[in-house]
Amino acid sequence: METTVDRRGRHAEVSGAGFAGLTAAAALARRGWSVRVHEKGTELREQGAGIVLWHNSLKVLKAIGVYEAVLAGSMTPPYYETRFQHATVSHEDFGGLPWRTMTRPYLHRCLLDAALAAGVEIRTGSEVVAADPRGRVTLASGETLHADLVVGADGVKSKVRDSIGFEQERWKSRDGITRFLVPRHRAELGPGEWDNVIDFWNLEPRYLRVLYVPCNDRELYLALGAPRADEQGSRTPIDLDLWTSAYPELTPVLRAAATAADPRYYGYETTSVAEWRRGAVALVGDAAHAMPPALAQGAGCAMANAYTLAVAATEADDGDVEAALVRWEELERPVTDRCQRRSADFAATRSMSEGNQFTLENLETALYDPTNPNRHALSVGQS
Repeated sequence: METTVDRRGRHAEVSGAGFAGLTAAAALARRGWSVRVHEKGTELREQGAGIVLWHNSLKVLKAIGVYEAVLAGSMTPPYYETRFQHATVSHEDFGGLPWRTMTRPYLHRCLLDAALAAGVEIRTGSEVVAADPRGRVTLASGETLHADLVVGADGVKSKVRDSIGFEQERWKSRDGITRFLVPRHRAELGPGEWDNVIDFWNLEPRYLRVLYVPCNDRELYLALGAPRADEQGSRTPIDLDLWTSAYPELTPVLRAAATAADPRYYGYETTSVAEWRRGAVALVGDAAHAMPPALAQGAGCAMANAYTLAVAATEADDGDVEAALVRWEELERPVTDRCQRRSADFAATRSMSEGNQFTLENLETALYDPTNPNRHALSVGQS
């Protein structure tokens, strides 16, 4: 049972009802804050397919009271298997490190339930178009609101970040993925270790990758990777003949992907922001540190930083929230920066294809416990 400081009377405005925004909102509300979340879409839903969560994310889910709900709709695969040119090169089980696979919509529903249960107000069709370090946000409607804390969790194209003028560097990797949720089709796939996460890599005669992630008994997350410059490989709807010729063993699930509604190709992006906070405004998630999914930690870093932000802001004395945000970034940023750098390097070199890449150093973020007050002394991989 976590011990918290109750800050009744403090108010937060949160831009974005994704994983980072809902985590921050739930964590703040559970500590006595009044919290309002703004989502520019007219409905609350997660766009995307599947996701892998590690120990760091799971500790956050426990702290905000949704861990059991997430367990009920997710699974832990036996191994993370890497296959290179159709040959298995590694089976990694992470030595008992907790991890779970699930659909992104299911995780989003769990986080939304946590926020609502904590008393968070959520406005749909409400877009934050500007923010001010003094704690003011402006909506697309023209309405102006004031808060003790403003959280910019509004993604790679963050208007909170850009309206304030945070210095940033953004770049695109050469590769990207098209993501799908499809039925598992285990009977049609035939004999095999189809409960594993399987990372299929072909670098010859061309780069085509399939990340196969079972999410539960029924649903499978497929990510089809190809270079941005490969018109055929990045095409949507997918070129079924191309993909089945490269991976004939996956024909049943590739056929399902070929008929999926509204497929989109996502290029890998990295965003490095010079600072995560200014005045009473803090950035979390892709607004602050978008990264390629090589280490499956984009959401993990977002949720961890959103949670620790809520803790730091709550523990600040009255009138000292801004100083608390400075200290929060000083403590949390090094771990995220290292993860972001490693993820970008793996995306550039495609060296995850070698297998056995989840070393202790590369698992630093997964091993991190955002809920442990002594976590910084325990962190590994300081390079």
